[in-house]
Amino acid sequence: MPQLDMPLAKLQEYMGRTPCPADFDEFWERSLAEMNAIDPKPEFKPHPFKSNCADFYELRFTSTKGAVIFGKVAVPKNAQGKLPAVLLFHGLGGDGGSYSKLLPYASQGYVVASMDCRGQAGLSQDVGVPTVGTMLTPFVRGLDGDPNNLLCRDLFLDTAMFARIIMGLDHVDETRVGCTGGSQGGALTVVCAALVPSIKLCAPIHPYLSDYKRVWEMDLAKDAYDGLRGFFRHYDPRHEREDEIFTKLGYIDIQNLAPRIRAKVLWATGLMDNICPPSSQFAAYNKLTCEKEMKIYPDYKHEALRGHDDIVFDFMAEL
Repeated sequence: MPQLDMPLAKLQEYMGRTPCPADFDEFWERSLAEMNAIDPKPEFKPHPFKSNCADFYELRFTSTKGAVIFGKVAVPKNAQGKLPAVLLFHGLGGDGGSYSKLLPYASQGYVVASMDCRGQAGLSQDVGVPTVGTMLTPFVRGLDGDPNNLLCRDLFLDTAMFARIIMGLDHVDETRVGCTGGSQGGALTVVCAALVPSIKLCAPIHPYLSDYKRVWEMDLAKDAYDGLRGFFRHYDPRHEREDEIFTKLGYIDIQNLAPRIRAKVLWATGLMDNICPPSSQFAAYNKLTCEKEMKIYPDYKHEALRGHDDIVFDFMAEL
């Protein structure tokens, strides 16, 4: 078959190149404790989108550093008892999508919610404190300072706060919640399931934000990873701090969070993906210790995977 990266047999053994900081677990326990101490003050405002099967709401809540995060929520009409829920996460630079995007799951009796990532095209606030200039890719924001000020650290915590709010709704069964998304949304799907271990189903699609050093070594620090090349060129042009920088990126590398996941995982990747290369994804997948399955699309790049949306929809029926 065509080959962009390692042979498949090697991919299935690959465990990643980006270092994991020695205090990684303590860092995330402290971060979660900070998040849990926040009163998110969720506000649900009815939205007039017309549907015969669901009622729609605008959600706003307060997350870390005081940022107000926005989301969209659909609740099946005349909901009775506890329902399953699905959380949706979007790709880089976008937003949570239209209200109609929530209809497929809502029509089947799920509460469904999407979240706008802070500082991107939606309505969620970016109130971070980067010590270097703003760049297009979020993982370099705050990279030259305290790891607690990494933008992705707060973005990752947003997913956990979002899940906590949806799981706390009267009509949601917190034991039957799934999450899914592609690219950046795939990364946040992994993150959400890692930081909220009670998530039951997790369906990431060619996830981003994994194994930064491998991406660098493959000369793919462009497109979604362009900020990495830009950061080195502007702030460490002779790579004198390369080890330090990649170690700090380890705090927000999904491969290091993957072992925390307890959900059942359905992962999808294209072997010709030259944006989020297969090896960067397998680095995280191979660290999963939960029930898992990888759907492989040998000829596909970083693009819609034909028929996979139906596979994910059927997977979520297990809720």
